Amino acid sequence: MCYNISYETICSEADVMAESNEMYKKKTADKNNRPQFPKRAVITGGMPYGNKTLHFGHVGGVFVFADVYARFLRDRIGKENVIFVSGTDCYGSPIAESYRKLVAEQGFKGTIHDFVEENHKAQKKTLDDYMISLNIFGASGLGRTAEIHNKVSDWFIRTLYKNGHLHRISTKQFYDEKAGCFLNGRQVIGKCPVDGCQSEKAYADECDLGHQYMPENLINPKSTLTGDTPIMKDVENWYFDLPAYNKLLKEYVAKISRQKNVRQLVSSTISEFLADPVVHIKNELLDSYNAVKDQLPEHEFIEEKKKPSFTIKFKELDEMNKATEILSANGIRYRTGKTLVPFRLTGNIEWGVPAPVLEGEDPLTIWVWPESLWAPISFTQAALEQQGRNPDEWKDFWCSKDANVYQFIGADNIYFYGVAEMAMFMGLKEGENTIDPPEGEMQLPILCANNHILFLDKKASSSGAIKPPMAADLLDFYTPEQLRMHFLGLGLGQRSVSFMPKPYNPNAKPEDPDPVVKDGFLLSNVFNRIIRTCIYSVQKYFDGVMPVGEVDEQVLADAKKAILDYERFMYRFEFHQATYVLDSYIRKASKYMAKNLGDADKADDNEARRRALIQVFHMIRTAAVLLHPMAPQGTEMILEYLQLDKNFWSWDKIFDTISDFTGGKDHKLKFLEPRVDFFTKHQSQFNTSEE
Repeated sequence: MCYNISYETICSEADVMAESNEMYKKKTADKNNRPQFPKRAVITGGMPYGNKTLHFGHVGGVFVFADVYARFLRDRIGKENVIFVSGTDCYGSPIAESYRKLVAEQGFKGTIHDFVEENHKAQKKTLDDYMISLNIFGASGLGRTAEIHNKVSDWFIRTLYKNGHLHRISTKQFYDEKAGCFLNGRQVIGKCPVDGCQSEKAYADECDLGHQYMPENLINPKSTLTGDTPIMKDVENWYFDLPAYNKLLKEYVAKISRQKNVRQLVSSTISEFLADPVVHIKNELLDSYNAVKDQLPEHEFIEEKKKPSFTIKFKELDEMNKATEILSANGIRYRTGKTLVPFRLTGNIEWGVPAPVLEGEDPLTIWVWPESLWAPISFTQAALEQQGRNPDEWKDFWCSKDANVYQFIGADNIYFYGVAEMAMFMGLKEGENTIDPPEGEMQLPILCANNHILFLDKKASSSGAIKPPMAADLLDFYTPEQLRMHFLGLGLGQRSVSFMPKPYNPNAKPEDPDPVVKDGFLLSNVFNRIIRTCIYSVQKYFDGVMPVGEVDEQVLADAKKAILDYERFMYRFEFHQATYVLDSYIRKASKYMAKNLGDADKADDNEARRRALIQVFHMIRTAAVLLHPMAPQGTEMILEYLQLDKNFWSWDKIFDTISDFTGGKDHKLKFLEPRVDFFTKHQSQFNTSEE
């Protein structure tokens, strides 16, 4: 490691990089036309299943972004006004199946509760290691959060039932005759029946890409318990009338399409599920279709030239379902299109949240996906209780026009959060539903959905052929802040991007730079040099007392521009753009310091040195506040050495100067020892030549 860096070196580096990024060349936001943030906010991160530890996609695709936004809002609107929640999803067929295999194949002696609890603790440790600042990382089936979640689940379903949105539907469910039991979720696997989907990992009623369908439409189903083809048996469950919300959801899409803080990915994906029910049939089966078409409910025949199939479109889902029964009875193969289907709320598995008994129905459990959608409400109540506040305050965060709920998810889950959740939340209102609920009613959350984070250019899955690295294992090669900055800079809000860590890339050459390490250079090299140089100069020439005085107009203007640009990008969840703002600003600061402090040292002009330090410390302060959500450990260390209080981070004082925090008086900095880093590299990187 090098500490005695010349000003010429800094200046040269800055000249190469300063203000070169075209993506940063945006129109500066007007200070009087700034985005409006809520008075209170809940931030949620998608719930990982309790059958495994966290892989890199959990952290790099969701949690880092949610954490940065939560930390930003704490600085922006006040720590007490922000609640950041997530937790382990303790139920569902993936967990039940993983537990069954663990017992059968490895002789695990614990209960399924023990299995989930072990994974929950491991998940929490990983999130802590990445500095994910959750107010609570709960668990839907463990401890106090489970108790609260059971009560919230009961209230939620009873409210939907009272408001007339639930229907008891008899549907066919897979039954394994050899195993002598019904199959749920991932206990059955086949090919997705949704047209255009190539997923070979389709389960009972959804595929691994998030497409929904009725179980009887699954292609080539096989039981994971025995390998046999299951039969279909009638079973009754409670369903939410999702198709009834088609019109409201179209209004909702039109609304969010106009919002600057909702990504086009969200609105376009939701729209795909709002199409009329359709069936696609291969052209080679046209004669077979013609033979039965008069038996089908009223429909529209659509011939699509140059396509291998034709389409028949229906006005109602029930009509399509009747048609598919007739087609199946006559041996006519078909694929369905994306459309709204009734959203199942209950199931008949033992390991699950107890469902309320409605109309004397036998006790059921709640299907995992619905209860995971309202679990953040449960976790909000639990977090408030832990803080010694009234759990009923959750309504101030979820049911107030002054508050927003921000949900960070992956693209595969948009159907559940953007379609099912929005409709169910609207259904909690008694009387006529609306996309703009009044004060006191459940408000509709804001979704921030990332595209897929790939691994070595392929979609990775812990259950697939491409095994992703576990998030904890990455910390054997990188610091948390290096990884955080890298993930933020990938631009997942715009497109799917590949994660290419050099230690895991078999095609990487020894001379190739590591993209993760490279993205950390701004902090570990450039910003480190600025801070150390300024503090060392204060120690050497001013007896450790920070020079204070007037900040030049141009320095103030540059800082204001960076602040307002950064704020606008954060409002829009354009995290990669926010990192470009910081890159440009910090490199400009480096260049300024190299020139002005360098000239002062060459002339041995202490007054010039004092003036230069005043300007650069303002730049340090500005950069530190903007970096605080992204690199909390290093920036908190900056505050420690500046010897200032926590008001330093407040956006109420974002345009203030250092003098405003010191009172313009003599203010001594903490002594900085040689070879101290604010933003360090991982120990494994010190022996490399990557600079």
